[in-house]
Formats: sequence, structure tokens, C-alpha cells
Amino acid sequence: MQANKIALVSGAATGIGRACALSLAAAGFTIAANYRSKAQEADALVTELAANFAAGEAHKSFYADVSDPAQAGALISSVMETYGRVDVLVNAAGMFSNQDVFSPDFSAWTSAWERSMRTNLHAPVNLAFLAAQQMIKQRSGAIINITSRGAFRGEPTAPAYGAAKAGLNSASQSLAVALAPHGISVFAIAPGWVETPMASPRINGVNATDIRAGIPLGRVGRPEEIANLVAFLAGENTAYFTGAVFDANGASYLR
Repeated sequence: MQANKIALVSGAATGIGRACALSLAAAGFTIAANYRSKAQEADALVTELAANFAAGEAHKSFYADVSDPAQAGALISSVMETYGRVDVLVNAAGMFSNQDVFSPDFSAWTSAWERSMRTNLHAPVNLAFLAAQQMIKQRSGAIINITSRGAFRGEPTAPAYGAAKAGLNSASQSLAVALAPHGISVFAIAPGWVETPMASPRINGVNATDIRAGIPLGRVGRPEEIANLVAFLAGENTAYFTGAVFDANGASYLR
């Protein structure tokens, strides 16, 4: 059990972030659950955490649009004011949008790239920097970045998403090297298809059969499966895995 240890989870209201908050609470962490637009879902999560896990009402939700550097800084400050420490950061917030390389609309192209980079790369790297300042003082901590298999396979209809996630894999490895002497581990988890609200339109859309056919398990992943790995990495005796990028995709890459 991770008594009195604090885990900040960005994008905790739904999907993989929500599952991570639950798994970490089950492992004994007190959860600081960040949300942006889904206040009701975040409140429901905190209520569930308080009712079912140790720390009770110490589990709290924190609003911030983490793609805004000022709000990211305010989030870390609020967590520190509330708990006095941060032991684990899980960067689960993200967004997916299409970019049409064949469209002549250059303004739409650049806008989509900038939005994706702010959310999927700048936000987690900024939070990692801010959390690391506190973890360095503690001489301990773990940063776990949720990336994507799209970083490896290419995303022809969403190149900004693939590029941002590839950048986050690389940033995770760079931070792992820089922070290891300070007792801080950094990991990246690159899921394949996972049943989340963000992925649901594609998983259950016109290509649903093809998606599942490409996965030897015959199904997409569950948020809880990714969250179990997060909880393991946040626990004890995992420091030697720092810098690893975990390719969690049901062996679909072997096809």
C-alpha cells in the first residue's frame, strides 16, 4: 500500500485517466484528479473514490486546461497547497483530431497541428517539468506518460497526433535520463486500440471489423488493462524500468 502518497492524474474524468485513478486508489494512493470539460464525470469519480478507497474525502478533483501553461502551473500549485507533495504524475489527458493532407486549407492544417501539439505534447511535458521540481526536492517520484501506438505505425489521417505521441515517447526517455540521478522514474505507455470515449467513434465505426481483425486477441484493449500497468509502474521496485516505452497493443504489432 502507498500510504500518504499523492498521484496526480490528468484527464482523469473519463477513459484511461479514470481507470488509472481507480487503480492507483486501489493501490493506496490519494488521487488528485484533473479535468477540463467534464466536471460532472470528475465529481462522480471523486465520489466513487471517497466511498470505496482509503483516504476518503482526501481524493479531490482539480480543474485545469493543461494545454495552457499558466493553468498547468496553477494545477501543480493547487496540488502542492492541498497535499504538500506529489509522488506520481500520470499524463493521461489527450485529444485526437484529423488533418487532411489533401485539403488546400492551410489555415485549418496549421490550427489542427498547433492544437494537437499543445494538448498531446506540450501539456504532458510541461506538467512533467513542473512535477519534477517537487519530486527533485523529495528525491523520489514517478512520471507516467500515456502515448499511443500511433507514434510507431503512423497516422495518415491524423499526422499531428502521431507526431505528438512520438515526441512524447522521446521526451519521456530524455527525462528518464535526466531525472534518474534524483530518484525519479519516467515511463511511457503506448496503447493500441482501447475502448475509450475518444476512440469509440473509430472502434465502433465502419472499420470496426478490420480493427479487431488486426488484433490477435480479437478485441480492443480495456482502460483497466492500461491502468493496471500504470499502477504497477507507480509502485515499488520498478525504477530499473525507467526510460522504457511499453508497447501495449494486444500483440497487434506482430501482425
